[in-house]
Amino acid sequence: MVITHYKKLSRDFFQPKFIEPDPAIRRIVEDVRRNGDEAIRFWTEKFDRVRLKELRVSQEKIIAGAEQIEKRVISVIEQASENIRKFSRAQMEQLKDFEIEIVPGVITGQRIIPIERLGIYCPAGRYPLISTLMMCAVPARVAGVKEIIVCSPPGADGEVHPLILAGAKLFNVDEVYRIGGAQAISAMAFGSHTVRPVDKIVGPGNYYVAQAKRFVYGQVGIDFFAGPSEIMIIADCNAEPQIVAADLIAQAEHDPEALGILVTDSLKFAQVVEEEIEQQLKELKMPDVARQALKNKGLIIVVDQIEEAVRIANLRAPEHLELQVKNPEKIVPALNNYGSLFIGPYSAEVLGDYCAGPNHTLPTNTTARYCGGLGVKDFIKVQTILKVTKTGFLNIGPLARDFSELEGMDGHSKAIAKRKNDGG
Repeated sequence: MVITHYKKLSRDFFQPKFIEPDPAIRRIVEDVRRNGDEAIRFWTEKFDRVRLKELRVSQEKIIAGAEQIEKRVISVIEQASENIRKFSRAQMEQLKDFEIEIVPGVITGQRIIPIERLGIYCPAGRYPLISTLMMCAVPARVAGVKEIIVCSPPGADGEVHPLILAGAKLFNVDEVYRIGGAQAISAMAFGSHTVRPVDKIVGPGNYYVAQAKRFVYGQVGIDFFAGPSEIMIIADCNAEPQIVAADLIAQAEHDPEALGILVTDSLKFAQVVEEEIEQQLKELKMPDVARQALKNKGLIIVVDQIEEAVRIANLRAPEHLELQVKNPEKIVPALNNYGSLFIGPYSAEVLGDYCAGPNHTLPTNTTARYCGGLGVKDFIKVQTILKVTKTGFLNIGPLARDFSELEGMDGHSKAIAKRKNDGG
């Protein structure tokens, strides 16, 4: 990892990384949009080296796949998902229908309505990401989504990994498809002979998936234009170097492009953490991904005061932000931009990845400046209502007429005037 002083940080460090739209991926999306199942099979054979006969996984295969998973593993998933469910229910309680009389006779309100059909993309590269399926499906069901489908790339045997099938069964997924990559995103967005289109697509993925989501946005809703995972740890000399190093490594093993940043007010602490990282990497069974990420993207920033670390965090807006300082409560109110905040030495970011309750699908690439993590809000629509009585129209009609005339909208003005007793 590189150790640098905060005054040497370039402006680019705080800027979102712009990713040019990839015309090659657009071609995949367009091919699937036009040619449906035929294109899905073509691109699946090209990228996954599997020639698919059936795109959809039958209910019998879902049950059979789930039965391959040990009961102990099922228990782990169930316990973790219950924590996600509790948190999601608490979120849902904050979203209510209401009506309010703005002025006499003018009744407005909102209705909380779940989206009808959701598509979840579940990666299955080096490992099948069952946690992704859980983090997307559980809050969606709590929000009341009626239909959930899952697309996950097939293995060499042409089948979806049994762990994903077990999750589909546990979380009451309606349909599972053996489709990955950009072709899966396009299939969910536009539909095909086999796949009915969805209203929104959620779930992380590789470069192809992220680019495809960019191209289908507007046809369907999406969660994020997600980039590589990120963690920033603010630590002072009271923090445990072993814990800080372990958390940086844990995040780095997600992806060779994962971003790991330590911000500290102690150069000595920075050096100790750097040494600790080298030692802990030697203890990993498979250190290559984490080592590469920390070599390429790892950064230790030394500040003169912890308050400067707060400013850096707010400007960089990291996906995960950990506080390993003596008095975290003093700086929490000043922190505004992060995907999820982890306070204190026991609040490991890994807990957030799997089982603490809050969602692990979070904004990256500085987008936490304007949005938060996935939650029940992403699976509902807040729809407004207006109901006006004659009395209400007399109270508010002249105001609307005056406003329309102010903007030169004569048709708007006449729409008020055509109604009798408008007060004019």
